[in-house]
Amino acid sequence: MTCKVITVCNQKGGSGKTTIAMQLGGTLSLRGKKVLIIDGDEQNSAVEWAALAPTENPFPARVVNLWKAGKKIHQEIKKYIEDHDFIIIDCPPAAESPIAKSALIVSHLALVAFIPGALDMLAAVRIRETIEDAMILNQNLISLLVINRVELGTKLSQTVINMIPNFGMPVAKTMLHKRVHYGESVLMGCVVHALKKKAKDAVEEIEQLAEEIIDTMKISVFTENKVSEYENV
Repeated sequence: MTCKVITVCNQKGGSGKTTIAMQLGGTLSLRGKKVLIIDGDEQNSAVEWAALAPTENPFPARVVNLWKAGKKIHQEIKKYIEDHDFIIIDCPPAAESPIAKSALIVSHLALVAFIPGALDMLAAVRIRETIEDAMILNQNLISLLVINRVELGTKLSQTVINMIPNFGMPVAKTMLHKRVHYGESVLMGCVVHALKKKAKDAVEEIEQLAEEIIDTMKISVFTENKVSEYENV
């Protein structure tokens, strides 16, 4: 299959970008896919997560940090295209980040992690504008908003969720809920699947999200040959 490139991004920190990137990447790897997770943040969160895994049971996907590539990270991504089925980039929390802008011009999918809250809604507007700018160069880029850390029964959350259809970006049907098992998996250097039965609900929603993302990307016509067009950007 042609390698699919996914950029996980948002303007606001704490939206769960790394959680989504790592859980999604690990899930796809457990399905037998060749997955590379690129940590684009100098905080090194994704790399440190994977480093916590025991030697005898490493994190299921390969994780590397390329934040020093900055605005040329799209050229670094090219080098990994032929060897992987999926490349997932965990971007810094900034809509104006040169890493996010660079990654988006060679991506099939912009995945926006979003926690339902008033400030998060305002911040998400800026990343939407960044994605729209990237579409000038990458006309086949598609986007998807993923609602994360949902607390059922919270009035503010429900109010914001009801407003999202007016946001102007497709929204994933699968929502990720606020669950302690996501935090546990970080400390163990694994994905929630490794927690087995006690994390059943978390595993189910991550699997559903992975399936939805795969189906969403089937409409993208971006190919690995397209990457070469941006070599000198």
